[in-house]
Amino acid sequence: MVLPTLDSTPLDPTGLDRRDFVKVCSMAAAAVGLPSEAAAAIVENVQAGRKPSVIWLHNQECTGCTESLLRTNHPTLDELIIDLISLDYHETLMVAAGHQAEEVLQAAMEENAGAYILVIEGAIPMKDDGVYCKIGGRTSIDLVSEVAERAGAIIAIGSCASWGGIPSAAPNPTGAVGAPTLLEGKTVVTIPGCPSNPYNFLGVALQYATFGTLPELDALGRPKFAYGRYIHEHCPRRAHFDAGRFVKQFGDEGHREGWCLYQMGCKGPVTRANCSTLHFGEMNGAWPIGIGAPCFGCTEEGVGFTIGKFETVEITDATPPSTYPPIFSSREGPNPWATMALGGIIGGAIGGGIIAAKKVSQPSEDEIGLGEV
Repeated sequence: MVLPTLDSTPLDPTGLDRRDFVKVCSMAAAAVGLPSEAAAAIVENVQAGRKPSVIWLHNQECTGCTESLLRTNHPTLDELIIDLISLDYHETLMVAAGHQAEEVLQAAMEENAGAYILVIEGAIPMKDDGVYCKIGGRTSIDLVSEVAERAGAIIAIGSCASWGGIPSAAPNPTGAVGAPTLLEGKTVVTIPGCPSNPYNFLGVALQYATFGTLPELDALGRPKFAYGRYIHEHCPRRAHFDAGRFVKQFGDEGHREGWCLYQMGCKGPVTRANCSTLHFGEMNGAWPIGIGAPCFGCTEEGVGFTIGKFETVEITDATPPSTYPPIFSSREGPNPWATMALGGIIGGAIGGGIIAAKKVSQPSEDEIGLGEV
């Protein structure tokens, strides 16, 4: 696929300078790991008026995932929702309210049936018929179920939407669950995190918007490009873990030296996410371990909001190099002096054997005729 000509002609319908728009598309594709041809595909789609419609629903949550999305720079929020997608319904960001907002939602569903992206933020309360969360007089159960029925792709953003998150913590008084539980039988891409990293969401949304496909998912619906490995595997403190250097108390020498936080309750060895390689707010070191705090395990059901923050977890799925065999054998090697002595003995024996063999094989004088005159 060939990129459009980089001239200064305005790119209808956005009104952007073509060069600037292609730059935005290229940066967006690169930021989320899409192939280089994705930028050209995005440009083509926009020129053809095929920007994907996005409907974003809020449920039981703090809006932290939306707040995290507001802080992206490649692309910026305005470039994302105006140039790359069509954010048709979002209760936090849209201007419309009340009946106008409800009319926008219904129009977006009807005009883009089977093609829009549904983004679900927040857990869905199931207890008492879902009365603990209502939007426009309707329960989350009814609203999410209706909008999901005609969606082309469904993305659950944040731990609350992915598996219940904070609202589902014991004793879970509202019966909060994640979107996959409510929408059982449907493919729901989960982007857990508290908040989730916005680039993990952008990677999924832009791939679907550009190619009409979803990334490879694990058994929990998480994209493998973001949740395929444990935080521990790429942690900058991993070398200290392997060397047995652990922080014993916050502020001690090991803590100041950047030693491993495992004994302080770090959940990195049991938490799948890419926080250690993709930091927040586009600032290097802006993630829990980067600022000296242990990983809380917020992406993992049964870890985050379940196990105590400073409670040490059992490592059941160790990864190299902690599973490498010892560099030095547990048995003592041969003593070099004994080796030399043994070598001398063996060498002497071999030499004596050779001489003896020569003597045995040497012919007598009678055999060569020297005995006759």
